[in-house]
Amino acid sequence: MESFDIPTLMNDFVLPWGLKILFALIIFYLGRFIVGFIVKSINKVLLGRGMDEILVTFLVSIIRWVLLLFVIVAALSQLGIDTTSLVALLGAAGLAIGLSLQGSLSNFASGVMLIIFRPFTKGDVVEAGGATGVVDSISIFTTTMTTPDNKEVIVPNGAILSNNITNYSARDTRRVDMVFGISYEDDIRKTKALLEQIITADDRVLKDPAPVVALSELADSSVNFVVRPWVDAADYWGVMWDTTEAVKLKFDEAGISIPYPQMDVHVEKSE
Repeated sequence: MESFDIPTLMNDFVLPWGLKILFALIIFYLGRFIVGFIVKSINKVLLGRGMDEILVTFLVSIIRWVLLLFVIVAALSQLGIDTTSLVALLGAAGLAIGLSLQGSLSNFASGVMLIIFRPFTKGDVVEAGGATGVVDSISIFTTTMTTPDNKEVIVPNGAILSNNITNYSARDTRRVDMVFGISYEDDIRKTKALLEQIITADDRVLKDPAPVVALSELADSSVNFVVRPWVDAADYWGVMWDTTEAVKLKFDEAGISIPYPQMDVHVEKSE
């Protein structure tokens, strides 16, 4: 029986492969450290130049993964693995995965478009992808929002870009559109003057553009007035709610009625 030559085994296999594995680990961990340092530096420089935080996060994420890929390839090369074949294999695997994950790739492409064209940014109040809320973050595949009742909603980027996007924070001012109906028996001149008085008394209503108070419709059950003041975007809901309350109180004091929907039915009795 042939003797087991431990020194030969150590010199020919264990020591060479042990050194290769050691150097590969050193390359991997040192590479990760260098990548982390580079990524932090890039992040600091971009934020220091006033670039949008979401755009910086997106770019830094891509840079991190690209650099880590180079580190992994370098570590595998140290082990003697043919990285050319590996890259080709990864390319083929990427193609196969891409075909099976078309929806995810669509979300990725949509995320890139959202970052580049920026229809909204962090902190904006938007209606997009079937959700309404404050934008918290835009990642590669999804956008995270917080709803007015403090729920977190994660929306695929593809759903956002394939539909209309309403950005309520894009403009400094907004118009509050309200409609108030009165009875046909009530005095329309008195009502219009009362509505104008309510709007004028509110300091949050802007003078320019001038607010609009006008009789808009002779409806089936009521005479409808439109009230359209312009306000700062932050005052939108406050003005709407306060004006609605003030109108009800003032109408009650002035004896002006807000009619319910009604229908007059005439029944003819046959002889």
